[in-house]
Amino acid sequence: MNTVAAMILAAGEGRRMGGPNKLLAEIAGVSLIRRVTEAALASHALRPVVVVTGHRPEAIRAALAGLDVANVDNPDYASGLSTSLKAGIATLGTEIDGALILLGDMPFVDSATIDGILAAFEGSGRRAIVAPVHDGRRGNPVLWPRRFFPALVAIEGDKGARDLITAHTTEVIEVAAGPGVGHDLDTPEVLAKAGGRLPS
Repeated sequence: MNTVAAMILAAGEGRRMGGPNKLLAEIAGVSLIRRVTEAALASHALRPVVVVTGHRPEAIRAALAGLDVANVDNPDYASGLSTSLKAGIATLGTEIDGALILLGDMPFVDSATIDGILAAFEGSGRRAIVAPVHDGRRGNPVLWPRRFFPALVAIEGDKGARDLITAHTTEVIEVAAGPGVGHDLDTPEVLAKAGGRLPS
């Protein structure tokens, strides 16, 4: 049976946030990384759910205790985001038709948005890149079909797949979504405005 995987990137140091690890910051008592992971798990069409760790991996795994996820360590995380893409994709078997790439600091992406992305992917015959859009701007997560996996692992440095989307814009399906798809929490000010706090 062919499946779609979720790949949650949770390896970075989050230096702009300060503190031990921004993904452990909490909103209503729940860490950012757990919120993102629970949203992915709520969509039963996404399996496996892979969490790529790097900085303080034990703390991230502790924050996800009890959740049905596969943990992948990226020892190269300091070299940039692209290394987490490589580490995560390397774990995906040949039965995987696509990968939904989520960022661990975007806790307002909900399961309804994820389901809308998955529905569009199915409607394309599992061949299109699917990206959520809010107010005319593309956001995250983005679903990548297997045929783009080689291009994803070829990315170098501290960047994601934005340039790859631009190069293949005619193969992108856009799905209308709420503001959460463009709302990453990367500074203390943004976190506080969202009602969150760093762990003590």
